[in-house]
Amino acid sequence: MSKEKAKEETITKECKKCKDKKENKEPKEEFIKLTKEEVEAMNKKINDSEEKALRASAELINYRKRKDEETEKILKYCNEDLVLEILPILDNFDRAMNIGNKEISDELNQYLNGMKMIQKGLIAALLKFEVKEIDSLDKKFDPKYHQAVMKESDPNKEKEIILEVYQKGYMLKDKVIRPAMVKVND
Repeated sequence: MSKEKAKEETITKECKKCKDKKENKEPKEEFIKLTKEEVEAMNKKINDSEEKALRASAELINYRKRKDEETEKILKYCNEDLVLEILPILDNFDRAMNIGNKEISDELNQYLNGMKMIQKGLIAALLKFEVKEIDSLDKKFDPKYHQAVMKESDPNKEKEIILEVYQKGYMLKDKVIRPAMVKVND
């Protein structure tokens, strides 16, 4: 029986080892005791952190909106400088075309017809990029669209009606890029 007793002791020792291993593997639960004030302080920190995160998220969204609006505006009016350089050339074409039709030679008439074709092409190109002339003659003066350079009294017309246009005004899409220079009825 000594062999059997030795076997039992060996089995008992092995079982104890297994028990010890199982006990070490299982997490030990520890309870942390907090006061009510500590819990409230932790909750306040959590709420503050959530609020800061929401605020930062809102700021990022607003920044993106502003950036997108600025980019859209830049793209919308990107041709403004080019158009402002072309407008004086168009003004010179207008002046050249307003030469009185006194007896002119065929040669000069052909030259003027060619100039008119160039002028029409230039106007068509500007219209393609949404550059429009501000219609001013016989319209009511509007400081958004017109710049009064002279006043004159004409009893046959209403007050603040534009009598003469000295320089045409233009709009690029919905923005006035050059107001019309006009003479206004006083």
